[in-house]
Formats: sequence, C-alpha cells, structure tokens
Amino acid sequence: MDEVTVVVAHSERATLRVGDVFLKVDSDQARLDVEVEAMALAPVPTPEVLWRKPPVLAIAALPGKALGRLGEPSTASPAAWAAAGAAIRKVHEAPLPPWPGRRRRDPDELAAELDNECELLVANGVLPADLVTRNRHVAEAAIRPWTPVFAHGDLQIDHVFVDGDEVTGIIDWSEASQGDALFDLATLTLGHEEHLGDVLAGYGTDVDLDVIRAWWSVRSLLGVRWLVAHGFDAFAPGCEVDVLRARM
Repeated sequence: MDEVTVVVAHSERATLRVGDVFLKVDSDQARLDVEVEAMALAPVPTPEVLWRKPPVLAIAALPGKALGRLGEPSTASPAAWAAAGAAIRKVHEAPLPPWPGRRRRDPDELAAELDNECELLVANGVLPADLVTRNRHVAEAAIRPWTPVFAHGDLQIDHVFVDGDEVTGIIDWSEASQGDALFDLATLTLGHEEHLGDVLAGYGTDVDLDVIRAWWSVRSLLGVRWLVAHGFDAFAPGCEVDVLRARM
C-alpha cells in the first residue's frame, strides 16, 4: 500500500500525496473552483483532475520534479529556468480569466495593507525596525497601476515542474486571477535572485527590475507573520527574512 505523505497542512487547507495522486482538502470551496477552472483555461501543462468531491480535489502527479525549493539551491539548469519563463509568458498572454481574483488590486489598498503589516512586525518584535523600514521603501515601486494579465497568483518555485530543460507542468492554481505579471515573476524567483536573468531570457520581454525587487519585499513583509503563525520557518536560510535582509 502506498504511504500517505503530508505535502503541506495548515488551518486553511492541506495537501496529501498517496502514490501518484494528490488530495487537496480546502475549507474554501471557491479556491477549488478557481483551481479547476484555471487549469482548464491555462495554455500550459497542468495536472489531470481525477475526481472532485468537495472539499477534496484529486489530481494526478506531474512527471519530472519541482524547479527548486525556497531556501535550497536549485539544481535545475539555466535552460530549465528559461523554459519556466517562457511558460509563464504563455499564461500571461492568454485571454483573461472571467473572474477578477481576490488579491488586492487597488494601489491604495495594497499600501494600507503593507503599512499595517509593517507596523505589526515592529510592534510585536518580529523584525527589527530598520529592516522593515528599508523594505517598505523598496516595496513602494510595486504600488502602482498595472495592466491585468492571466496570472497564476502563487507561482512559487516548487509549483513549476521540469524534466531536464522542459517544463512538464504548473500546479496550485487556486489563486489564479486577473493579476500583475511582475508579481508572478517575482514569486517564482523569490530567494533565487541569481536565476532571474534566466527566467527573463525565457520570458522574452523587458520588465522593470525595480518592481520585481519591490514584489520580493512586499511578499516577504506580508508573509512573515502568517508563515510563523502556521508553523513555517520564514527565518530559515534563504527564506523570506533573508530575502528582506538582502535589500539592506
């Protein structure tokens, strides 16, 4: 009998692996709805949906392995990173999904959320004030109007699978929406700044690097307290706090 492996688990959702099947259990039915619809619309390989019985979604494992892991050096080739960039470009050039998404879209809303989180990080002694202040300044470049694209919305490095130099699929589409292209690119390269050039070579168009760096700061500042509260180590080498320190 195949063993049950817990891939990720916290109070909102859990993902289990049994052999070549992943079982996603989500307290929010809307996230599963978005995931299924987004995978059907995406112009890149995605996992096969095996069955669905709320609150559980069963999907097949993808061939290959994850492009890398946050906090660990990536063993993927520069060509594989470039292939990931090309795949992301295909998604961003696809027709917009019909739903707007749940992430903040208004620059003022993002600024207010960021200011509140920065205040809490310092007031609760989670991070030193100088680190928060510097990254809040860097983050300002991300607070601007942007043209929406079909965005994955949570394009972490371990959500992109490769076999050699080819992308075999992209997983975890529950945050897909009409989003900011540079947020996707920043999420993929978070903690792996050395591979940004390869990704952009595959992406094939000029982007504002200051906005990419700004999104690294935004994602890390907004994520640290949530990660700690849900049992993840944002202070591990190469993870979110190190990303913030790199901006000093």
